[in-house]
Amino acid sequence: MADLRHASEGHSPIDRLRGIMRALRDPETGCPWDIEQDFSTIAPYTIEEAYEVADAIERAAWADLRDELGDLLLQAVFHAQIAEDRGLFDFDDIVTGIADKMVARHPHVFGEESRDKSAEQQTRDWESVKAAERAAKAQTGVLDGVAVGLPALLRAVKLQKRAARVGFDWPDAGHVLEKIAEETTELTEAAERLGPDAVEEEMGDLLFVMANLARHLSVDPEQALRRANAKFTRRFQYIEAQLAKAGKRPEDSTLEEMDALWDAAKAQGRA
Repeated sequence: MADLRHASEGHSPIDRLRGIMRALRDPETGCPWDIEQDFSTIAPYTIEEAYEVADAIERAAWADLRDELGDLLLQAVFHAQIAEDRGLFDFDDIVTGIADKMVARHPHVFGEESRDKSAEQQTRDWESVKAAERAAKAQTGVLDGVAVGLPALLRAVKLQKRAARVGFDWPDAGHVLEKIAEETTELTEAAERLGPDAVEEEMGDLLFVMANLARHLSVDPEQALRRANAKFTRRFQYIEAQLAKAGKRPEDSTLEEMDALWDAAKAQGRA
């Protein structure tokens, strides 16, 4: 049986959680599944839990948010335990590192710098500190340090922001809209004349420029797409409900019928 002494009342909640994770990873008495995991196998769950946190916030489901934050915290503890098992670092190293970083990045709160500055100036100062940190890590390229594992849309925006800092950017949203028209034409031509690889490439170019337009309009494209997904879900569920009242399912209906119900959903404010 696993030793749960670290889960006793004499320890803090985070100590209890770390003790449970150590017990789960114990080579002799732990859970076989937990013992077999490594950074790469856990990473997809970490990403999934982060999105579930965002989903709970979007739904204003605060009890769910508490649970999802716990699930996300577990991911950090799991990675930390894997690292400790390998002799790389431990949970305390992680906490110390982020605490030191937050203090260093907020000299106007924890240092001698004045707090009398705009949010825009604070953002520029934040980026300057981050640039110095990248330089200390020998990350000298403008795009160095933008994580490859980010969701593609989010990474596109981060890459564009980095390039914009050194002047590689369109001057306004109007120029981006012109580029969207150009990329749309190229995608159409690829779909008509070329193979799937070319179509995929042109689709990628169009999505990249769409992300750039969102940046120029100060819109978070991930948030915008999440809202669009939620709106589509609400309207399609209305279609299903109305068809069910008539004893029908979507597959028994016509596109024209479903389209009319879609318009009815819009008219009723199911946006």
